[in-house]
Amino acid sequence: MKQEDIMMNHRIPDEVRYARQIRFKPLAVDGQSLITASKVAVVGMGALGCVIAQHLARGGAGYLRLIDRDIVEASNLQRQILYDEDDVYAVMPKAQAAARRLKAANSSIQVDAMVEDLTPANAEELLKGVDLILDGTDNFSTRYLINDYSVKHGIPWIYGGAVGSGGMMMAIRPGSTPCYRCLFPAAPAPGTTDTCETAGVLSPAIDMAASLQTAEAFKLLSGRSDKLHGSLIQFDIWDTGMTQLKISDSKRADCPCCGLHHYEFLEPDEAHPAVEALCGRSSVQLTPAVPMRLNLDELASRLQAAGTVERNPYLLKLLLPNDQSLVLFPDGRALIQGTNDPDQARRLYTRIMAP
Repeated sequence: MKQEDIMMNHRIPDEVRYARQIRFKPLAVDGQSLITASKVAVVGMGALGCVIAQHLARGGAGYLRLIDRDIVEASNLQRQILYDEDDVYAVMPKAQAAARRLKAANSSIQVDAMVEDLTPANAEELLKGVDLILDGTDNFSTRYLINDYSVKHGIPWIYGGAVGSGGMMMAIRPGSTPCYRCLFPAAPAPGTTDTCETAGVLSPAIDMAASLQTAEAFKLLSGRSDKLHGSLIQFDIWDTGMTQLKISDSKRADCPCCGLHHYEFLEPDEAHPAVEALCGRSSVQLTPAVPMRLNLDELASRLQAAGTVERNPYLLKLLLPNDQSLVLFPDGRALIQGTNDPDQARRLYTRIMAP
């Protein structure tokens, strides 16, 4: 088909868009058709999620659900490849900014942006109906939650992480492989592992982990699970090394998740709001114990006396005289910027939001 004919029709045919991928013999037309029919959730649209989502969108995954709680900030631009400076100045939620870029790259797929924090209270709703979940998060609690949902519903997911110059990844298929909790029974104690704040991160390490994750995703989505490597891959791009750790014998009969089917990370704690200092940032996230619906327009009017109010279609930002700020989302969730102290953040939220 001629280029001018494509432009006239305003739609790029799949056989043209995915021509080079279809020519890859292990995929071919049948594999591409399965990819195009697939539904995938990407949890976390930070550095890993950006690379994962871009590969999936350009490779033709027919439906992408992007789940992220955060906004674009200047320190993200070094490695989070779907965002630019305009997103920082506009205080754009990452999920919305990413969805816009991906739809511009491939208008033939469906992309849903969910500006949400994945929690036990909403996991069943946010993750339902997908064929595969990909991990773009930066915290252990969300990974354990994804793992519980995955095992409970028999949905595969692909874990990945990167910090400094190294990273790791593995694919988890309930009933076939050990689950995440088989290998990592409990999260490490705070302060005992490197984070992007303590060790920094090289963007090529992010690309490596996310690309390995997405390669496994394409194998699963195209019906070629026989090509999955079946291991925990660890790598370092600075010292140039890669190790494949076989995990086939690591499945545990006493695993609380896949062995005993106790999905404790899916059990909401309705008594207390969740307060979490965000890695690498002078910010604290506060999530109400009971989801709410805020009228941000009315709230913007009420908060004018407290500081400078900035508003976009997705959130409200209140800049306070003490160089702190409060970013509020319609579900009542807030990012308190300018502090790492959860108690101070909780007091500020209560003071601002008290009726």
